[in-house]
Amino acid sequence: MKEKNMNCKKANKIDLVLYLKKQGYKPIKNTPTSVWFLSPFRNEKTPSFRVNRIKNIWFDFGEGSGGSVIDFIIKLNNCSAKNALEILSKDNFFFHEQKENKLILSKPKYSITKVKELSNLNLIQYLNSRKINIEFAKKFLCQVHYSFKPKKEFYGIGFMNDFGGYEIRNIYFKGCLGKKMITTINNNSNTISLFESWSDFLSYLTLKNNIPDENFIILNSTSLIKKVIESIDKFSQVKCFLDNDEAGNKAFDFLNKNSKCIITDYRKHYKNYKDLNELLKG
Repeated sequence: MKEKNMNCKKANKIDLVLYLKKQGYKPIKNTPTSVWFLSPFRNEKTPSFRVNRIKNIWFDFGEGSGGSVIDFIIKLNNCSAKNALEILSKDNFFFHEQKENKLILSKPKYSITKVKELSNLNLIQYLNSRKINIEFAKKFLCQVHYSFKPKKEFYGIGFMNDFGGYEIRNIYFKGCLGKKMITTINNNSNTISLFESWSDFLSYLTLKNNIPDENFIILNSTSLIKKVIESIDKFSQVKCFLDNDEAGNKAFDFLNKNSKCIITDYRKHYKNYKDLNELLKG
């Protein structure tokens, strides 16, 4: 039976993962709390579109945009909220499936059980596979043990941001525990280098085979590019090492338009690779 009186409150209870599947989008990767898809908004080979199954919201890391089910329909169809509700009201699928989603939306609590020096052989092997110098990695990364109740304990590479949250990475999971934020590393230098991820930052150190006399900012997501304007404006030189993709282009253009300092785009040195880590591996 079709839902005649669709409103925003009802629409945003629709299971977004099930909706995407019904529209023909196939999940690429699943984690305890998220499902990853290739972005519905562009062609890509690496999934950058994540649905948070707990909050039933989406985020596109390639564009730095996200929101609710309604926000997704508006962006996908370039339409108004009213038209989005009309589109959803024509489908008889959602509220039958939403009963299944009640179990998914029961809010689990994660806990960090231990933070220690990076030592796990599996994690070190993962870094070795990316050609990252382990000595440098141990200076800036840690090993985080965490759990999503009532699940068993997990562990991963941890990289702390300025709010005390951890970017977590292992071969099965990529996410953030705590609030998402940039990471700044202050070495009292007049030069600052900007990276998208900790793997690019550590690839830079590995390629240099030392820690240059520079300050560093790691975005942890290009969606946080607006957070760096105030920080970089006080430097005489800004070196930019973003990815060679649409998100990297947009982030660099934003910096060029909104910052007062001179920004140098270093992507020309790895123009045939997606990012610095791909250059290092290649």
